[in-house]
Amino acid sequence: MLEDITVLCHSSIKINKEKVIYIDPFKIDKNYNDADIIFITHDHYDHYSEEDIDKVKKEDTVIIVPEELLTKVLRKGFKQDYIITVEPNKSYMVDGLKFETILAYNTNKQFHPKENGWVGYIIEIKDIRYYIAGDTDITEENKKVKCDVAFVPVGGTYTMDFKEAANLINEIQPKIAVPIHYGSVVGTKQDAIDFSKLLNPKIECKILMK
Repeated sequence: MLEDITVLCHSSIKINKEKVIYIDPFKIDKNYNDADIIFITHDHYDHYSEEDIDKVKKEDTVIIVPEELLTKVLRKGFKQDYIITVEPNKSYMVDGLKFETILAYNTNKQFHPKENGWVGYIIEIKDIRYYIAGDTDITEENKKVKCDVAFVPVGGTYTMDFKEAANLINEIQPKIAVPIHYGSVVGTKQDAIDFSKLLNPKIECKILMK
């Protein structure tokens, strides 16, 4: 399920399966310009990085963003036909790819207010559901997620920490859990290791970020 999927840095993920997909490209090491689709969860600099978007986008790249980012991506030079704005808790289709949005927000801190409408995504590829949680705490919305693979933040401070992330994963029970959102802005690889130790033994943990 994780073949051709890379966690590049922090919360930046590349999926190279039926299409080349980037989620929240950040600290990209060189110009690849190979993205068919870019998913952005919200507009913080470590998730919406115009410098890194430039390194992965090509002429016909489709970018998927929360509604509040529309003005920015238009100003960035994306044509309206190649922009999909999304609202939380909806289902969409782009170029034959099905995806859903899950509201992502903080419940006990102020960094990611619920009213901003920021999101995580469930992307369906060959009947496998990949959940990318975005910057979030445990919420009523993400406790209902059904997925095969879950990418969850474990670094704490701005999101859930490794203990909270493990609680969420043990509740939604994907087949595989991948810790992200550590090692750059906040958190360390130790958070990922500690997260793995708290998971239900039936759930496989894969630490993809070095």
